[in-house]
Amino acid sequence: MSTRTFPPFPTFAAALEDAAKADPTLGFRFISEDGVPGFAPKAQSEASFSYTALERASARYGGALQALGLQKGDRVALILPAAEDFVLCFFGAMRAGIVPVPIYPPLGLGQLQGYLDNTRHIVAKAGARALVTTAQIKRMLGTVQASCPSLEQVVAVEAIRESLEPLKPVKLTGDDIAFLQFTSGSTSRPKGVMLTHANLMANVKCITHDGLHMTGDDVGVSWLPLYHDMGLIGFVLAPIIYRTPIVFLPPLLFLKRPVSWLQAMTRHKGSISFGPNFAYALCVKRIRERELDRIDLTSWRVAGCGAEPIRPETLEAFAESFAKVGFSKNALLPSYGMAESSLAISFTELSEGMKTLSVDGETLWAENLAKPVRDDDPRAVRLVSCGRKFADHDIAVFAPEDAESATPLPEDHVGELRIKGPSVMKGYWQDDERSREAFAGAWLKTGDLGLLHEGHVFICGRSKEVIIVNGRNYYPQDIEWEASHVDGVRKGNVIAFGARDNTERDRERVVVTFEVQDAPKHLDPKDLVQQKQALVTAVRKAVLDGMNLSLDDVVPLAPGVLPKTSSGKLQRAKTRELYESGALLERRSARDEDKLSVLKEAAKSQLSYFKLAVLGGRKKD
Repeated sequence: MSTRTFPPFPTFAAALEDAAKADPTLGFRFISEDGVPGFAPKAQSEASFSYTALERASARYGGALQALGLQKGDRVALILPAAEDFVLCFFGAMRAGIVPVPIYPPLGLGQLQGYLDNTRHIVAKAGARALVTTAQIKRMLGTVQASCPSLEQVVAVEAIRESLEPLKPVKLTGDDIAFLQFTSGSTSRPKGVMLTHANLMANVKCITHDGLHMTGDDVGVSWLPLYHDMGLIGFVLAPIIYRTPIVFLPPLLFLKRPVSWLQAMTRHKGSISFGPNFAYALCVKRIRERELDRIDLTSWRVAGCGAEPIRPETLEAFAESFAKVGFSKNALLPSYGMAESSLAISFTELSEGMKTLSVDGETLWAENLAKPVRDDDPRAVRLVSCGRKFADHDIAVFAPEDAESATPLPEDHVGELRIKGPSVMKGYWQDDERSREAFAGAWLKTGDLGLLHEGHVFICGRSKEVIIVNGRNYYPQDIEWEASHVDGVRKGNVIAFGARDNTERDRERVVVTFEVQDAPKHLDPKDLVQQKQALVTAVRKAVLDGMNLSLDDVVPLAPGVLPKTSSGKLQRAKTRELYESGALLERRSARDEDKLSVLKEAAKSQLSYFKLAVLGGRKKD
């Protein structure tokens, strides 16, 4: 196998049109799950599009969007659960010079109000003139249209599928905005990252050519949501350059049956796939021995991991669990990235597996200094390498107060990671103040605390989330890791944060909240209270023993209560806000959402939609 030469294209529209010349056996394969979400599927079906077919079909979608009156530079919001519709509409918009704005679809009726609030924010902030969704979801969005002045029409994708409108050619350059990627909102309200065609093309080169050394034999498999940058840029846009075949699984199928990921890798001889830390943990936890019959992972050469804190124990457990079916630990590829840098910032070295650095925890927290120690040292904290910087890009560590990025910190010193290079965004959409705040001199502030060791990037935590106790910095992820090992605590559902202390003590209160595992239904209420109290005591002891840190408050919660973003990330800032306002204990689980409030919101939405339909909506400019 040999890597391909990276072909230069000014825009992704040009890349897709060139890909139409590819071998007709290469393209995208969409696996869909028929049936009602939340229940056993009736069947699985597949739809295949060669790159030639993708070019032709996306031209029809682009022509349909132009026929709606949308012009170059206009924004169109996309809420499309089916990967096939999303990809064709996204490509069609890009080719027409219309700026697509991906929005995650509703995952059910639970917490519908929160979903509609977030959707209203994104649609209004983007100034979208149109929103494309399914006929079913459209019926829920009347209140969105009613409250967004720029939104002239909500269009059902079913009509766009049948359109035969030709695509009118539009002149595009690398400086044109390709799409708006709204941040997940894990630390603040979502912001619209402006990514140009040139930004994307630079980052795709980092991913495919410099990082993964793509070859003509590669096959990608992905269950990642397409409204998130890892799934969208990594598995929809990047493959166009090398005409790599990709197999798409529905995200919900993976969440319900994690073995479906491994089955797809086996069936299609997948060589490249990525997932966040929790995905690898879910496979270890949920896939049974009997399900591994006929699984063969020998073709899997790149098992990427990113998008959330990476735990070395998680990836080691995955490699050990599935070595018996051909998975190689050298395939593991921890990575670091963020939407403001298009997607990727750094990858570990290819085919060398995960690399870790054990440092003295006390020195790390007290002095912001990484002092290497043996792995078996009782004070060791293991950090995962996310690799080195890409060509034509730079990454360095600065003191957070260094407003001009004048003096990089030496290796092994913890500070804010900052980056620069052609992948970095121009700014946030129509938000000059936040755009200015995002940069320190010529460097983009990532907001992540980390260090460089022998040129490798190591992440410690988010700068705004560090908890300071007696002059020491504690990273919430370390506290959460210790608490998650207590039996009865739902792994991956623990949040630690510092809260205001209204007493005379001049420090933050250290709080841990966690979801308890489902208790047996027959359990007596008194026994349930005792069980929770025992968990609180055990969590306090685990954190004290592991980090020599005393917790001020420990809050057990029912499953599904902790707030999460659309991409599944825990919302630490939101949890702290709910705790300080006293609303955290009153919060209902998504499983127990009041059905009456859902029906009321749905009725309001239907009424608003009916009103707009009768009155003719807004007139176009």
